[in-house]
Amino acid sequence: MNIRRLLAITLVTLAAGLALRQWVVTPIYVASDSMAPTMTKGHHLILDRMTYRFRAPRRGEVISFNSPEGDYGMVKRVIAVGGDTVELREKRVYLNGEPLYEVYAYYARPDELLVGDNLGPLTVPEGHFFVLGDNRDNSYDSASWKDPATGEPLYFLPFSAVNGKVRGAY
Repeated sequence: MNIRRLLAITLVTLAAGLALRQWVVTPIYVASDSMAPTMTKGHHLILDRMTYRFRAPRRGEVISFNSPEGDYGMVKRVIAVGGDTVELREKRVYLNGEPLYEVYAYYARPDELLVGDNLGPLTVPEGHFFVLGDNRDNSYDSASWKDPATGEPLYFLPFSAVNGKVRGAY
């Protein structure tokens, strides 16, 4: 095999791999325990970057996104979508007036009321999401975000901040 052909095959393979990683699927890792016990610090995840090019995230899906407070990535669960009304009463989530059954939710401090444990009711604007970490007492999310410039609460994540759907771990 001549060197030019080998170089061409290598460059095409490298370009295809980089394109696949940029637009289709990419590895990410969990940097905190905010999604524990579902995902713990250090877990390596597969991020699907294609699905949300064709549809919006749905309730219950775990997504990766850019934080509305700064320039860093986060992983949380979608609790409510545009048009939904969400409320937190003593840590319990109510979606459209009904208690939400959440087998994945974990409370490290169940007897302690924290910021965001009582909230709303809030109606999620179209094109936005209300997201929470599964480790509710140790998660920085829609219940606790604040605008860095004004200090006002930032309850909703815009669709434009979403990077993709978490598909699994490796």
